[in-house]
Amino acid sequence: MSAPCPHRNIALIGFMGAGKTTVGSLLSQLLHFEFLDTDKVIEQRQGRKITEIFAQDGEAFFRRLESDLCTELESASGKVIATGGGLAVNPGNIASLRRHSLVVCLWASPETIYARVRHQTHRPLLQGPDPLGRIRELLAVRTPAYKNADMIVGVDFRSPAETARHVAASFRLTTPAV
Repeated sequence: MSAPCPHRNIALIGFMGAGKTTVGSLLSQLLHFEFLDTDKVIEQRQGRKITEIFAQDGEAFFRRLESDLCTELESASGKVIATGGGLAVNPGNIASLRRHSLVVCLWASPETIYARVRHQTHRPLLQGPDPLGRIRELLAVRTPAYKNADMIVGVDFRSPAETARHVAASFRLTTPAV
């Protein structure tokens, strides 16, 4: 862990399907913070879905958009930020988030992730013959980045509401009154 920062926000990182959007929405209600989903912000600004961005401009372009948004959020306060699953792989993005946020990784097993996302068609990185194998492969690559979070919360056996309450309590304990 690095030196403590003034936590003005909570940033949720973790693999797709770990529950960042669901937990983030509940968490924002508990803390009376604004909820922000980085994927949705990028889609709104680009006027197209992430699958289209990947298809038309490639993953590298999308990752630059994520990094730009991370930098922009450095001045934010009172936000719960749900990040895209790959955002944390860029060390600059984690460093940027840690300047203002308690960074929380929502951790799920490959099997839980697969069960949650197997019927979703908006996951461009899982469009292939072996999505569970791809989840395992990507998770192995991303795990070191996810371990850079301030805290890791297992979600396999917690409901989204339980997870949100746990993160909110941890935030309150580690942050001066906001």
